[in-house]
Amino acid sequence: MHGLNLRIGNWRFAPRLWPTLAMLFFVALTAWLGNWQSGRADTKRTLQARYDAAFLAAPIHVGTPMLDKNSVLYRKLEVTGRFDAAHGILIDNRIRTGVAGYHVLMPLVVEGGRTAILVNRGWVAADPARAHIPDPPVPAGRVALEGIAGDPHSRYVELGDATPRDRVWQNLDFERYARTYPRALQPVLLMQTSATADGLARDWPRPDTGVDMHVGYAFQWYSLATTLVVLWVVLNLRRSGSG
Repeated sequence: MHGLNLRIGNWRFAPRLWPTLAMLFFVALTAWLGNWQSGRADTKRTLQARYDAAFLAAPIHVGTPMLDKNSVLYRKLEVTGRFDAAHGILIDNRIRTGVAGYHVLMPLVVEGGRTAILVNRGWVAADPARAHIPDPPVPAGRVALEGIAGDPHSRYVELGDATPRDRVWQNLDFERYARTYPRALQPVLLMQTSATADGLARDWPRPDTGVDMHVGYAFQWYSLATTLVVLWVVLNLRRSGSG
């Protein structure tokens, strides 16, 4: 059944109904996917501007009052306190330069003692045989740190059973961790940038990475939508008098 029958000179354009509906569905789908990728690219550009501005600003001092997460995210923070090594955990399956390892997370009890902030102290390589869990040295006594306020709710792909095994977690479940910790936790994860003699690597990726990737994906989806329309026109265009 034809839904449209147009004659243009010696050509007849008569697309069938069901192929046309299928084309419209897939064009709408690919255009939506292109818009979604474009939106992701815009979000990353906003993060880019926010991160660059925050990097130039003076660090925010972390005291005992609770921080507002949205206003300090990706800002530089400074804090003084003592590490609580008894509540440190390792986040598994973190890759750096092709090597598997862990992120070392540990709460820092802020001076005053009523609150703490969870610190990502850095990356340590895993034992190739996984026979031993690394135990990096912990700075003793009072320490002054600087770092970037990260989102503690960022998650990665979970492989198999994600239940924490002693100190080793596959992902940071911040709510679960906060429920078991004896002090109130600040709502951000401090990505430590201060140098300490612990052998940990601290080359954190920017939170806005991936703009070009999203732009590329958007271009592919828009190109596919355009290709579908062109194919629909070409396949339904016939010379008058032809089949």
